[in-house]
Amino acid sequence: MVNKGFPKFGMSQAGAYVAALKNYNLPDFILVLISKECKSDLLERGRIDDRLQSMNDEALELLHKVFVGCEEDNAGKYAQYRFYAYVSSMYHKCEVLVNEAIPGASGTNHKIPVAVKNNGMYIAVAHNKAIGNPVNKKETIRFYEMVDDIKKGDHGTMLSDAIYGSSVGFRGDALVELENLSKSRTHDTENKLDFKTANFENNIYSVTKC
Repeated sequence: MVNKGFPKFGMSQAGAYVAALKNYNLPDFILVLISKECKSDLLERGRIDDRLQSMNDEALELLHKVFVGCEEDNAGKYAQYRFYAYVSSMYHKCEVLVNEAIPGASGTNHKIPVAVKNNGMYIAVAHNKAIGNPVNKKETIRFYEMVDDIKKGDHGTMLSDAIYGSSVGFRGDALVELENLSKSRTHDTENKLDFKTANFENNIYSVTKC
């Protein structure tokens, strides 16, 4: 019989997870997302190790799998968490929003996996392909058209960056197509947008093309 009063893997394991995780610059919204998913408590403020210690075993284990072990799951959720943190690291002191609906000029509400706001205005949007085949040409065109629609709308006036991340790589023609579409805007300074692609390799995201 198991005594439910005891933690699943004891204080030594939890302590080891905290010791490893506190060295990672984990954004606040990631801790909030994980604590919600794992129905965990979370200190609102304080030192990172104190905040981590306030989380339950399940939350610490998940954070460790995602950020220390760089493990994969079938749904691609772990990869998305890593992408959220990557985008956040590029925009210090900005508000990072997950699964944001942003209306475009066409009237369509675009579901954006990650959006970045500065002083209440959208400055960047980002999308990540976590599972499946490498990103193809059709997917990059769809991404470009969606971002272009947002840029032309009321909420896109300050939008300057669009990042397409992939944990499964890019096909060569997809990269070329996005680069060509991006270059076609350079003469229009008012609607300038910087399109970037980022690949997840060797446990890190790195920009492949700008």
